[in-house]
Amino acid sequence: MSKQKTAARTRATNGTREPIEQEYIEVLGARVHNLKNIDVRIPREKLTVITGLSGSGKSSLAFDTLHAEGQRRYIETFNAYARQFLGGIERPDVDLITGLSPVIAIEQKTISRNPRSTVGTVTEIYDLLRLLYARVGEAYSYVTGERMVRYTDARIVDLILNEHNGHDVQILAPLVRGRKGHYRELFEQLLRQGFLKARVDGAIVDLTTRPRLDRYKVHDIELVVDRMRVKEDVRKRVADSCNTALKYGKGNLMVLDTVAGNHRFLSRHLMCPTSGIAYEEPEPNLFSFNSPYGACPVCSGLGQVTAVALDRIVPDRRKSIKKGAIVALGAYKPSWVFKQVESVLSSFGHDLDTPIEEMDDAVLAALLNGMDEPLRVSSNVGLSDRTVQFEGIIPYILEQAEEGPKSAQKWAEGFTHMVACAECKGARLKKTALHFRIGGKNISEVAQLSITALHEHFKQLGDGLEGNAAVIAHDILKEVTARSGFLLDVGLDYLTLDRSARTLSGGEAQRIRLATQIGAQLTGVLYILDEPSIGLHQRDNLRLINSLKQLRDGGNTVIVVEHDKEMMLNSDHVIDIGPGAGEHGGRIVASGPPLELLEEDSETAQYLRGDKTVAVPATRRAGSGKRLLLRGASGNNLKNVEIELPLGKFICITGVSGSGKSSLIGDTLYPILSKHFYRSDLKPLPYKKIEGLEHIDKVIEVDQSPIGRSPRSNPATYIGLFDHIRALFAGLPGAKVRGYKNGRFSFNTPGGRCETCKGAGVRTIEMNFLPDVHVPCEACRGKRYDRETLEVRFKGKSISDVLDMSVEDAHALFADVPQIAVKLRTLLDVGLSYLRLGQSSTTLSGGEAQRIKLATELRKRDTGNTFYILDEPTTGLHFEDVRQLITVLDRLTDHGNTVLVIEHNMDIIKTADHVIDMGPEGGDGGGRITARGTPEEVALMGKGHTAPYLEKELA
Repeated sequence: MSKQKTAARTRATNGTREPIEQEYIEVLGARVHNLKNIDVRIPREKLTVITGLSGSGKSSLAFDTLHAEGQRRYIETFNAYARQFLGGIERPDVDLITGLSPVIAIEQKTISRNPRSTVGTVTEIYDLLRLLYARVGEAYSYVTGERMVRYTDARIVDLILNEHNGHDVQILAPLVRGRKGHYRELFEQLLRQGFLKARVDGAIVDLTTRPRLDRYKVHDIELVVDRMRVKEDVRKRVADSCNTALKYGKGNLMVLDTVAGNHRFLSRHLMCPTSGIAYEEPEPNLFSFNSPYGACPVCSGLGQVTAVALDRIVPDRRKSIKKGAIVALGAYKPSWVFKQVESVLSSFGHDLDTPIEEMDDAVLAALLNGMDEPLRVSSNVGLSDRTVQFEGIIPYILEQAEEGPKSAQKWAEGFTHMVACAECKGARLKKTALHFRIGGKNISEVAQLSITALHEHFKQLGDGLEGNAAVIAHDILKEVTARSGFLLDVGLDYLTLDRSARTLSGGEAQRIRLATQIGAQLTGVLYILDEPSIGLHQRDNLRLINSLKQLRDGGNTVIVVEHDKEMMLNSDHVIDIGPGAGEHGGRIVASGPPLELLEEDSETAQYLRGDKTVAVPATRRAGSGKRLLLRGASGNNLKNVEIELPLGKFICITGVSGSGKSSLIGDTLYPILSKHFYRSDLKPLPYKKIEGLEHIDKVIEVDQSPIGRSPRSNPATYIGLFDHIRALFAGLPGAKVRGYKNGRFSFNTPGGRCETCKGAGVRTIEMNFLPDVHVPCEACRGKRYDRETLEVRFKGKSISDVLDMSVEDAHALFADVPQIAVKLRTLLDVGLSYLRLGQSSTTLSGGEAQRIKLATELRKRDTGNTFYILDEPTTGLHFEDVRQLITVLDRLTDHGNTVLVIEHNMDIIKTADHVIDMGPEGGDGGGRITARGTPEEVALMGKGHTAPYLEKELA
């Protein structure tokens, strides 16, 4: 490191060296991945955008250098005892980083795959609601709907004296409510304690007669504590009797007025004055679906239960059981199961050859749900008949789905699907919790409100509460309103608190974490965000930018890896990395305020100035003249939508976030097509009719889900390239001499792999309270293979060297091997020249995973009638990469296929042949088609939020 650089960071005062107060985060000599020994200064407490082509090194600088070093320094603060359990975290390959604050990375990874995790639990708003309902909620009876009441002991005495004055009453202690049993021991215990009478099912009985009850019938039992005529001078007797009754009735008692001929319940707890049911004192865990105290007992708080689909078990009623009518039983064989089925049928006068359609419903019900009475099964082998309890096919399937081994669970999944729980109607909570209300709504109804409606509801609720409730709720309401306001600021107004976290896109999950961090109001922190504008309509961009500025104005440094034009122009500082991708990138092309960047000659600056653009097509495709028509789509927020898709065209579905695009295409149209062509188990959202399926012959969805969840999965294995590479190495002279086969070059099977790391190349360190860390294997130094295997070389490269190559370099190496070169060409076509062949799939962004899938489809022979569906394929793409992607999509469409893209990127929208704009708003305000036609026609209509931006782009 040069003396000048050292001097820049220190000054001499009285012969000592003191650090200068840092205005910048200074990175010197960064060489992580493809970074070319770069030096960069990032201003502190400013909003900085790092941009550049895909694969140029943006994430290497932001996440693999700055964030990795911040994480390493955090671990270094632990004592030696704690660090020995965490293992060593390698320092990023960088000379020096100064001015680094504590780092928080907000990446575009889905928050949780746990079905119990919701937007409410992730944002912690639901935790505040639980506290609010426990402290301020008004209880209502789930039997009568009346408001629940509770009394002090003194108030109970006063009520009896005032309302039953002069009447003969009996003071009773409720002991049993609606339960079966003979209760012999209870009666004997009461008798020993000196009590002589009880009220059983409305009739007074003498305990000395040892009453006998039917153990199979439901009973109500109350203990007679006292009988008296109520007068003012018996106050002490009433008080003593009430205390005894409350003791035995666990805080509840019953007053039976023999003159008026009625009874009433009184309680220290919350109690229904008519039916007598009582609730325990509400605590926050009563309203938690993740707690056994609050979760619905049927679905265990999931809101859904596994149900068997009858049409999957018996798909063809014309067949007999012997011919395979009941798919779950499989083909007929002389087994014990079929003997039982045969016995069931014979008891109804049928046999195995009888078609299902000729059987009564009672016969099918007995086969599927079992029989109450024992079944006599003939042995047919000279042994005596056996009597068994036939449980039925459906209970067996459900048992295997819940408790069976993995293979059995997978088998059972073929006959089951998830349906809303009948007990809680999908609300996840027990009925007691659902009968506490504030402002006329229970906690589940509040969780179903959109964030916009929730925000307004709680702003109004503060004015409606009075007395102690207003005082108790004040701080909670203030916090809920603030947190929901942060979610509105980042463009998530359409979400609901009860939405499952695993249904969120990467962009939504990231913006939720951003809103949470804004709410935390930390200061002096370095925040690093990875494309927070993903999935955001142009209309909502300004709100997101203002949120990032709010984070900056709180005294934090904000670094955003981003390609969005508006984000760059509104930032304080822009760092452009390039000039190309992979080995052609890794250098600082430009660094400075946005206005200075515009004067540079980089690829980014040329697009920002308008020198380079994605050209609008001179003509729009006419298409095939055929169409796909979907009528009456009404799932989620869709309002009975009818959508006409012209085939043979490049179609773009757009609209503000939450307007219903994914519901219409991903959750309705794709499951319909997948079920039709591939008989998949996907269940579409409600719709009425679809027409035109005969005009297409297959559907391909290219989404952003990971290509693999294991570090062993990589692009080469996913696209089928590695099989050819292993075969090539096995055919080399060096491999043949040693007798190596293809398996020797696999890192997933023993033989040639490093056995220390089992071919992973890394060792995983479990961090428990932090994300797991992967460090290179000490034995093979990350090469995955043993020394002997690495000695086999192709053009001087070992199998490990090939896996470490970029797609571009590998294409040059294997140019003379057609099977390999053609697959690498497709990866180049989708802009992935910088990816390493062996790069772990866990390090790939959603956009990269999607483009790898697109490359896989490109190498397949299309039919000219294929329907492609892509969800936001521009994720993670620079302007130049978008232009390259459009070229690929145009190529697919020019072959006669139909390409449908869900997208907010204006370059994609303006180049499409047919645009469908959904909205006009998100959530309940959306679910309609606001405009459709060519981009020019949509812009001319002026309807919806897309039109003005599209008009500007076309101009």
